[in-house]
Amino acid sequence: MNATAGIELTVRSAEKRDAGRGIARLPEAARQRLGVLSGDAVVVEGSRTTVAKLWPARAGVPDDAILVDAGTRTNAGVAVGDTVTVRATSVADADSITLSAPTGVDPANETARRELRRALDGRPLRTGDRVRVESLDIDPFVVDGTRPDDPVRVTESTDLELTGSRADDAAADDDAGRPGDPREGTPTGGTDLDLGELPLADDRPSPATGVTYEDIGGLDDELDLVREMIELPLSEPELFDRLGVDPPKGVLLHGPPGTGKTLIAKAVANEVDATFLSVSGPEIVSKYKGDSEERLRAVFEEAREHAPAIVFFDEIDSVAPTREDNSGMEDRIVGQLLSLMDGLEARGEVIVIGATNRVDDLDPALRRGGRFDREIEIGVPGEAGRREILDVHTRRMPTTDDVDLDRMAARTHGFVGADLESLVTEAAMSALRRARRESLPTDDIAVTRADFESAMAAVDPSAMREYVSETPTEGFESVGGLGETKATLERAVTWPLTYGPLFDAADADPPTGILLYGPPGTGKTLLARAVAAESGVNFVRVRGPELLDRYVGESEKAVREVFDRARGAAPAIVFFDEIDAVATARDDAGEVVDRVVSQLLTEFDAAADNPGLIVLAATNRKAALDPALLRTGRLESHVEVPPPDEAARRAILDVHTRDKPLAGDVDLDDIAGRTGGYSGADLAGVCREAAVRAVRTVADAYPGPAANDHADEVALTAAHFEAALDAVGPSLS
Repeated sequence: MNATAGIELTVRSAEKRDAGRGIARLPEAARQRLGVLSGDAVVVEGSRTTVAKLWPARAGVPDDAILVDAGTRTNAGVAVGDTVTVRATSVADADSITLSAPTGVDPANETARRELRRALDGRPLRTGDRVRVESLDIDPFVVDGTRPDDPVRVTESTDLELTGSRADDAAADDDAGRPGDPREGTPTGGTDLDLGELPLADDRPSPATGVTYEDIGGLDDELDLVREMIELPLSEPELFDRLGVDPPKGVLLHGPPGTGKTLIAKAVANEVDATFLSVSGPEIVSKYKGDSEERLRAVFEEAREHAPAIVFFDEIDSVAPTREDNSGMEDRIVGQLLSLMDGLEARGEVIVIGATNRVDDLDPALRRGGRFDREIEIGVPGEAGRREILDVHTRRMPTTDDVDLDRMAARTHGFVGADLESLVTEAAMSALRRARRESLPTDDIAVTRADFESAMAAVDPSAMREYVSETPTEGFESVGGLGETKATLERAVTWPLTYGPLFDAADADPPTGILLYGPPGTGKTLLARAVAAESGVNFVRVRGPELLDRYVGESEKAVREVFDRARGAAPAIVFFDEIDAVATARDDAGEVVDRVVSQLLTEFDAAADNPGLIVLAATNRKAALDPALLRTGRLESHVEVPPPDEAARRAILDVHTRDKPLAGDVDLDDIAGRTGGYSGADLAGVCREAAVRAVRTVADAYPGPAANDHADEVALTAAHFEAALDAVGPSLS
C-alpha cells in the first residue's frame, strides 16, 4: 500500500445523503494537510483499517473532524467520537472482487447482483470490508478478496464474484479449521483472512440491524443526548467506575407520534452492536394473574444473558400507567417493572429505553433517578431538520432537476418524520401512476416537482389531521378592498413569523391574538384564510359551537387539544370563527360556556409564550364577548372589517368576475355605485346569480344536451346583472 503520513481526526456521523456510499468527508484544512483532491481514496484506520472515497465537508464542520457513515465506521472498528488516523493512498482499478453473500441470499440472485454493482460503482474497497446495500433490506456483503491486491476501486469492467454466506463458511471452519487442517482460516474464495476481525453469527438475539445514525434526520442534538446516556455505559462502562458513579439505567423518550423515538433506540443499539429487545404492551399484558409479571421477568433475564443489551418499551404508558387505588393488574405490572429496574446491576450492560407520546400518563415512580434517569423530548422538527429527513428518504430516489427539497422543507410546517416519509412515498406513487399511463420504461421513471405537489395535496401533518379541514391557497389577492385591514393583519401575523430576528433585535413582542370584528358578510373568515396563505403556515379553523359538549370537562378538553395540536404543528394560526358562540360574558352565560371561557383564557396566556402560535378570532358581536378575552396579552389587537365603500365594492366585483365571460355592456363601476349596503358576501351572490342567469339564457336557446356544444356563447350581460340585483338585496343598513 502506497500510504503517506497520516493525520488524526475525530469521527462524526455522515451527511444523510452519504449513507451506504463509502464516502469520507473532510474539511478543507484537513484535505490540504493530506494533499489529496476530491474523489481520491484515503485510508481510515481505527481498531481496523478500511478505505473510503474523499469528498469535501460542508462549511462549519470542525477542522479536526471526519464524516463517515455507519458502514465505514464498522469497517474501521470505531464509533462516533473516536479518533482515527487518515492517510492518502493510491488504488488500482479492480479486475475482480469476491464477496460473500449474506445468509439466505442466493449468490445467483440477479436483483442482488444488480443492486450490489450499483452500490459499489466507483467505490474503493479492501479485503474484510462489509458492504451494506441500502436498496436491499439484508445484512451486509463481505469482501473476501480482490484482484489485484487491495485497495482497489470498483469500475464498470470489474467482475463481481458472489459466494455463499460468510457466516456459514465460518461455522464450517469452526468445525474443520484445526491446526493442520487445510481449510484453516480460508473462507470460500480462497483468500487468507483473519476471521477474528469480523463479527460472526452467534446465538444472541439479533441487534437492531439496518438502522444507523444516518437514517435519522433532524435530531442531532437529541442523538447526542441519547448517545451520552446509552452508548457510553454500554461501550465504555469503565469510565463510570473511574468517576465512582453508577451508569444510567434508563432513558425515557417522549414526544408526538412519528418523530423518531423508536428509530433512535434501534440506531443506538445497532451502533454499539447491542442486543435489541423490543417490548410492546399487548405482549406483556395477560388476563392470568402473575403471567404478565413473569413475561417481564423473562425479558430482563434474556437481556442479562445476552448483554450488552437494550430493552425497549414502545408506548410504555400502556404497560406502566399511573397506578390508581385497587386497579389490579396495572399495579402489579408497574410494581414488577420498578423492581426489575432497581435490580439491574451497576455495570451498565443493560439499558432500558421507554418511548411514549403521553408522558404525563406514566407512573411517577418510574420518572426518578435510578430508573429513568433522563427524559429526552423528541419534538417536531424545524425547517433544517425537515430538510435532513427529506435527504434521508430521497437519497435513493431518482428526481428531476425541478425538485427543490429546500422549498419542500420550508412548506412542510408541522410535519414529523413519519409524515415526511409518507410525503415522499406518495410522490413516488404519483410518479409510478404517471409512468404507467405513459408506458415509460423503468429506467426512465423519475419523481418530478409535480409529483411532490400532488403529494402535498394528499398528505397533511399528523398533528393537524383532526383539525385541518382546508389548506388556504388564495392570499390577499382574493380579498377585494380592505387595504388598511390587510396591512394591519400583515403586520400583526405575517411579520412576526417572517421577521423573527428583527423582532428579537428590537426586543419587541408581536401581538398574541387578533380579533376581527364587523358586520356579517364583510370578509372576516376570508381574511383569516388569506393571511394564513400569505404566511404559508398551518391553519387550524375552529368553529365555536364545535367545542361545546354537555358532559362536564369535555368542552375544556376540546379547547386544550386544539392548542396542543397547534403547538405541535407550529408555526400555526388558530382561527376561532364565531367566537361569540363560546366566549360570551360569563355573568350571563351557562356553566358550560363559563368553563370554556376560563380554559380559553388559560390557553391564550400560554400561547403568548410561543412565538410560532398566532390566535385569530372573528365575531360580529364584539360587545357580547367576555371582557377578559379582550385585554392586553390575549385578543389584544382589534381589527375592524367595515362594510365596503364604493371603491371596495368595485374591487370585490373585480375579484368575483375575474374569470367570468363579461359582455361589453357590463359596467362594473356603475354596479359598484348602485350597491350601497351590499356586503362582500352580497356582491359575491350578485355575481353568482348573474352567472346562473347567463347559463339559463343559453340553455333556453338550445334545449337538451345540445346546449353543451354552445358553451362559448355564455356571457354575462348588463341585463343579467340587473336581474341579479333585483334577486339579491343588501344585507347591511
